[in-house]
Amino acid sequence: MNIDFSARRKVLSDKVLEDSVIVLSSSSPKVRNSDADFPYRQDSSFFYLSGFSEPDSLLVIRPSAKENQFVMFCRDRDPVREQWDGFRAGQEGAVSEFGADIAYSYSDVNELMPKLMDGAKNVYYSMSSPNGIEAPLSDWIATIRANTRSGSVAPQNLLSLDFMLHEMRLKKSPDEIAIMKKAGSITTDAHIKAMESVRPGMYEYQLEAEYLHTFMQGGARHPAYNSIVGGGNNACILHYVENNSVLNDGDLVLVDAGCEYEHYASDVTRTFPVNGKFTEEQKSIYEVVLEAHRQSMAEVKPGNQWNSPHDKSVEVITDGLSDLGLLKGNNDYTKFYMHRVGHWLGMDVHDVGDYKVDGKWRDLEPGMVMTIEPGIYILDGLEGVDDKWQGIGIRVEDDVLVTEDGFEILTPDAPREVSDIEHLMNS
Repeated sequence: MNIDFSARRKVLSDKVLEDSVIVLSSSSPKVRNSDADFPYRQDSSFFYLSGFSEPDSLLVIRPSAKENQFVMFCRDRDPVREQWDGFRAGQEGAVSEFGADIAYSYSDVNELMPKLMDGAKNVYYSMSSPNGIEAPLSDWIATIRANTRSGSVAPQNLLSLDFMLHEMRLKKSPDEIAIMKKAGSITTDAHIKAMESVRPGMYEYQLEAEYLHTFMQGGARHPAYNSIVGGGNNACILHYVENNSVLNDGDLVLVDAGCEYEHYASDVTRTFPVNGKFTEEQKSIYEVVLEAHRQSMAEVKPGNQWNSPHDKSVEVITDGLSDLGLLKGNNDYTKFYMHRVGHWLGMDVHDVGDYKVDGKWRDLEPGMVMTIEPGIYILDGLEGVDDKWQGIGIRVEDDVLVTEDGFEILTPDAPREVSDIEHLMNS
């Protein structure tokens, strides 16, 4: 990974008030069942500033300190535990490999943090982090206050780090974009492999396995999120993750899957026929979604607002559904298209960054990465809808970078035209 983490810390340090301390906590391991954990994933903001991927760690930045401006707490080296659980960097590694000015044992955090915070006017921390640090912060400040007669000075303000850090993460550097393009390329390969492999009678989870295999073969150890593999009516369930039904001849399958590569996510959806051939009804709905995808994409450019692509998708889908006779009179598209056209993308699949600034949809700026993912979902049994349309769920999603003069698709090679999909599946 060609990322300058120290430069990121410097940028953040320049944004905070004088006499401040910045504190970030690592993610905690998550128990899957009994004594088995889920694969560990470091907190995104913690990794963004350090590149450090171990649990039981704390990152402290002291911009105004004369020495030891970047302090880390981490696990001790332990040959016995490392034999069982894997290598640890230890305090020496935190300094030599991750750029800490000084590192301490995590077991000493409650003793040393009051000393590191003593005299600082402000403490910045993440209010949105699931790894809440409010309780230990309160304890550390209480310890400082208990020693005021000895000359200790407790911080006066607890401030949110989130807006400043999230704004930094929202605009991607060229190095980040290169990583995201790689994630997109691996994910594209997986979608192509799935189109080539799918057959009637397969289970959804068997198709999912093609994605996971291709991710890992491409160098992406984990998916960026739980894959959605929905055949037939299951494609109409937006966050369907059971992936345990049979893929039937004549049905479409919607796959929303992306890999995580070097801590950055890809997020791509393709919808394709299980037997390799769209029916006329499926093709008609698909072409409406694809046109919404095209026209929404064209709205991604500097100066346009975040909401511009979504508004365009609503316009195209409403017109398309009306032309097909699925909308009559009230033009209530929301029973067929009930989500927004996209979201920020980065280290998290639904990445950080405000969508409104000062109460208004924010302007798009170069370096922002977002998804464009219009869809139409027609559930079985939907009242007032002809049977021929029911059970059709379609979404087309790509990852898009805002450039100086427009946009760049980070996942350009994943087939999306009907003719390209059918050709690939039948060649």
